[in-house]
Amino acid sequence: MNTTQTLVETLGLERLEVNLFRGATPDADQRQRIYGGQVIAQSLLAAYETVDERICHSLHCYFIRPGDPAIPIVFEVDRSRDGGSFTTRRVIAVQHGQQIFNLAASFQTVEQGFEHQSDMPDAPAPDEVESDAERRLKLSATTPPEAEDWIDQHQPIEMRTVGGRLDVAAPEPRSPIQQVWFRAKDPIGDDPHMHQVILAYASDMSLLGTSIRPHGVSWRTPGFQTASLDHAMWFHRPTNFNEWHLYQQESPSASGGRGFNLGYIYRASDGVLVASCAQEGLMRMRKPKA
Repeated sequence: MNTTQTLVETLGLERLEVNLFRGATPDADQRQRIYGGQVIAQSLLAAYETVDERICHSLHCYFIRPGDPAIPIVFEVDRSRDGGSFTTRRVIAVQHGQQIFNLAASFQTVEQGFEHQSDMPDAPAPDEVESDAERRLKLSATTPPEAEDWIDQHQPIEMRTVGGRLDVAAPEPRSPIQQVWFRAKDPIGDDPHMHQVILAYASDMSLLGTSIRPHGVSWRTPGFQTASLDHAMWFHRPTNFNEWHLYQQESPSASGGRGFNLGYIYRASDGVLVASCAQEGLMRMRKPKA
């Protein structure tokens, strides 16, 4: 991402019509396909452009085709329903005249009710965990040339994986559970909607990798193919994503060439569960061509 722009700016949309928006991909020349979290975030932002006051409490989406970073994405918003307490929106992301992604989201007026939550798991404090960026630098000797530009560019989300990220050049099997501290680097501002949008952007990072951990493979393993298939997210409570959050992740199952993952996002300052995620992704070994 251009260091002169914040993530809030690069995710920004141009309104083309009442329910039609256009977004671009940052650093398009350095990407082979669009990062899934970007399309989730921009689709949620497009939906918010058609909603008054209410807050998103859940979203469900499917990745249909790889996104082309070289051209803009057009987002079509369907105003499905405006009810007394809930608003529903459907967003279709289009490139080259085809759907690449769709999202359904529900928004609710703020109200009080019964409350409970699971406790935040024990984890080393963020300042006791090596940053993923530092880890990548240590492994730079084994980094392929095609990944060096990505490592060097500004990363809008700071991430610290407890126990360290896998060495993609020499992955070793680990348990299908991982903990990641993360937060937005650049100031987001006071708009609670934008904190949700950027949290949704970050929620796609590392989650699919949880189901890959037990199998001793990585994106550099010859023949290994991986991609997000769907993503769901529930926003339980408002939060400030410029603060540290713990992303507790687990993969209960992998089968049929797919890995299933769950994630729980806790605010570090008080242990509040602010969001939950679920994602299924493709993970298969392709047969060599004859």
